[in-house]
Amino acid sequence: MGMAQARNDRPNLIDGILSVLPDGECLQVCIGMHWTAVVLDVAGERRCGLASSLNGNHDHGEPDVLWAGSLETMSGLALAGLIRDERLAMASVGAAAINALLPRNQDQWETINAEEVIARHGEGKTVVLVGHFPFISRLRSQVGELIVLEQRPQPGDVHANLAGEVIPKAGVVAITGTTLINHTLTELLSLCSPEATVILLGPSAFLSPVMFEYGIDLLCGSVVTDIEAVIKTIMQGGNFRQVHLAGVKLVSMSRLEWTPKG
Repeated sequence: MGMAQARNDRPNLIDGILSVLPDGECLQVCIGMHWTAVVLDVAGERRCGLASSLNGNHDHGEPDVLWAGSLETMSGLALAGLIRDERLAMASVGAAAINALLPRNQDQWETINAEEVIARHGEGKTVVLVGHFPFISRLRSQVGELIVLEQRPQPGDVHANLAGEVIPKAGVVAITGTTLINHTLTELLSLCSPEATVILLGPSAFLSPVMFEYGIDLLCGSVVTDIEAVIKTIMQGGNFRQVHLAGVKLVSMSRLEWTPKG
């Protein structure tokens, strides 16, 4: 399923995403222990977008989130633009806002989780998974070989600084959506073989066909179906399993099956 042209032939992926978004009125911003959620009114439709809650090293006393307590005064597009911020907590808000603004292409989604998608495409192949996911122990027996790259390696993982050695050799590369937040996705895409199947996965991933223009073949993301329950769970420190059970649907989009509208 790989693309013939070189990966990352368009340098401004974020520009491409932001350029097609509508605006929306911010109703709520919630930054939880594990997850960040942004609730917007988009053309009369109440939507909630999710992203991982990341934060990085900063000087003592410096805030992780500028304008904390006033984020709801910003427009949806202004919040989405925070994806560019070097402060990871701010970029998490930006990613969640983008996921809230993206159109709901329900007729183009397959209800399936990322583990199944990777297993389907990784049978008999070398799979590189960027990011440590809970399904790794199950996935190993379903693919030819599984190599897990992680910035904070757990037993059996490979350190992320070896990405340049292992990703170019992979038949399938599955990349966590948090790379959109920490601004490493573009570099990782440039390492992928033109013949590899590239999957972007996780709640932070943007379910947008724009992503297909940058060398990604499959998107595995999340759609909030019960906003109140999900926000409550995030505010009380819920992990993704808990947030999922509260009201999140797992879906996938394929580049080969995408049908442009109009």
